[in-house]
Amino acid sequence: MSESSDTEPSDTEPSGASLSYRKILEREMESALKEINRPPKGVFLSGLSAGLNLSFGAMLMAMVLTYSGGFESRLVQQAALGGVSSIAFLFVVIGQTELFTAHSTMAILPVLDGRATFQELGRVWGVTYASNLVGCALFAGLITLVGPALGIFDASAFGTLATALVPYPGWVIFASAVIAGWLMGLVTWLSAASRDTVSRILFVLIVTAVIGFGPFHHSILGTTEVLTAILLGQGVSIGQFAHFLTWTTIGNIVGGAVFVGLLNYGHVALAGEKQDVDFEAANRNE
Repeated sequence: MSESSDTEPSDTEPSGASLSYRKILEREMESALKEINRPPKGVFLSGLSAGLNLSFGAMLMAMVLTYSGGFESRLVQQAALGGVSSIAFLFVVIGQTELFTAHSTMAILPVLDGRATFQELGRVWGVTYASNLVGCALFAGLITLVGPALGIFDASAFGTLATALVPYPGWVIFASAVIAGWLMGLVTWLSAASRDTVSRILFVLIVTAVIGFGPFHHSILGTTEVLTAILLGQGVSIGQFAHFLTWTTIGNIVGGAVFVGLLNYGHVALAGEKQDVDFEAANRNE
């Protein structure tokens, strides 16, 4: 959507807690077009960084499970896991590296607006997704070597994390992944709405903590958890990983692209023109 002359002048300078919804869409549209037109090598390197950085969330969760010695309360355990995993999402979002679950939401906006093609969308999704997974695999290999040697986590901790994601029917994983993709879309949208870094940090920490608290299925973070469990011999098979990754990826795309990207684009595009109200004229007519 093009810049509209009826948007508020204050949108050019921060003066409140958040931008107008039209400005948020325009900001996200501009960002998505920039990534679509970015050289694939640049997108790949940024996506690789995102996969590596987000993987810290898996390591931190394993460390919490290990250092706690076991939680008496499931509520406390999930709250702790959600809290530490959100730190890794903060690395990615504030660091502005390219995460697939964010692109599945916002890269669809230029397509809906007729500014990009599905082929261009598929290219940026493909490069981002592949680079994220490569980053996860590299990180999984690294902590498999370093973690047990340093004693910072037990191998069984990754078995616990993987068990919370893998042994479910496809439709359960899909539905859970829709929720995770939806939440990631909200993170992207709310981050664009915020006018300052503090607000953005709070949005990221609060919303992404829900993913870890669930835990809901996130294709990138979950890949590090499951791959590390496989490398550490925690009884997870390659077939189970493929089953997890397939349904999680599809669900993340649907959750982000449909429940955030499509719906938010629709309600902004159909908002109509801004209505000016002249209170003085109305009072004169009374």
